[in-house]
Parts: sequence; C-alpha cells; structure tokens
Amino acid sequence: MAHDLGQLVYDRRTALGLSQAALTERCGMKQPQISRIEGGGTMPAIPLLRRLARALDADLTIELTPHHATA
Repeated sequence: MAHDLGQLVYDRRTALGLSQAALTERCGMKQPQISRIEGGGTMPAIPLLRRLARALDADLTIELTPHHATA
C-alpha cells in the first residue's frame, strides 16, 4: 500500500510539473519526507495525507471495500 501511495504522489506531482522541492514548499514538509513517501518507504498518517492532497490540488478519498466471499 505504501508503494502504491508513493506512486500516486509521484504521478500527481509530476503531472503538475512540480519538483519535490516545490511540493515541500506547498505542504510545509522537508524534501527527504517527500522522497520517502514517493519511494514507498513510509505510510503517512491521515493528517499528513490531507496536507499532501491540498498541496497537490487533489481530493483525498479513503474507502473500505468488503471482501467478496467465494461460494
């Protein structure tokens, strides 16, 4: 899950044409934190995910999906 999240952050950041440094300025983080998130090395807490989403001009959506029972 951390890797998937990191890829989403990376993809959105690059789609906006932002460097990691520019993203850190937008969300008040340090560049190594962004690098760890994008590399899948950490799973940020929800408040930090909200900050990242705002900085990336994106909505944060979290959902639980039920497992499908096999018959």
